[in-house]
Amino acid sequence: MAAARFALLITPAESTDEERADFSDSFRRIDPSAPALSVGELSTQRGDGIFESIGVIDGHAQEVEPHVQRLAHSAALCDLPEPHREQWRQAVALAAAECGPGEWVIKLILSRGVDHGPAPTAWVTAAPAADFAAARTEGIRVVTLDRGYDSGAAERSPWLLLGAKTLSYAVNMAALREAHLRGADDAIFVTTDGVVLEAPTASLILRCGDRFVTPAPHGGILQGTTQISLFAHLEAQGYATEYATVPTADLATADQAWLLSSVRLAAPITAIDGVGLAVDHAFTDGLNAYLLSARD
Repeated sequence: MAAARFALLITPAESTDEERADFSDSFRRIDPSAPALSVGELSTQRGDGIFESIGVIDGHAQEVEPHVQRLAHSAALCDLPEPHREQWRQAVALAAAECGPGEWVIKLILSRGVDHGPAPTAWVTAAPAADFAAARTEGIRVVTLDRGYDSGAAERSPWLLLGAKTLSYAVNMAALREAHLRGADDAIFVTTDGVVLEAPTASLILRCGDRFVTPAPHGGILQGTTQISLFAHLEAQGYATEYATVPTADLATADQAWLLSSVRLAAPITAIDGVGLAVDHAFTDGLNAYLLSARD
């Protein structure tokens, strides 16, 4: 029987040029309920680190390569040491082998380490995923929230780390609390000059006829790995897909919309800022059937 939770500490490879078939000696399995991090750990003191969340279906880790590549992209934006991709792939494989039937989530974490420390801290965890059946079938209500910067901020101010998946998620969690205070389930960030970004923990997909649109992954948007996979699936079915600059006003003209993430998968949006939106439940069921299949 699989463990309820799993945790693995990683000693990061010193060079990404190192070619090894087996990184097992750089992994140390630990008790996930026992203390493991130093009190000087910068991930907890300052949120100074990056992470990825990988969905697991019946022991199969979904889209491992895109997640590992995005981890490396975030590391570059944050001036963290470049992760050795093969080392992280092997860590994910070990964690996936510990996941039981059903839906799980594997988290990859790379921190700057301790203050004045010699090396970054890295670890991987696995745990059963939350139950998102209601969000997938009944849908969610969302509100738009001003992200507090314009659409040129990412290029103009790279130190804001827009587009990196950092551990500094306090703003994202505050946005979800604000959405709940407004009677909604989730939020969609927009810029001060009226451009749609993304949700605090998900990508946005809009349907306009037989065309599916997502905000282009620039200007502070984290490109979704699940969104990329779903676009490939839609294209294989003959639908048109597009990355575009989406004005906030266009939210009201969409035929349908979904928030999409690695663990919640496709959650149809039933209302935006209190205005109802149509939901094609059969079509959404088909999207989630694909997303629940084993994908690489």
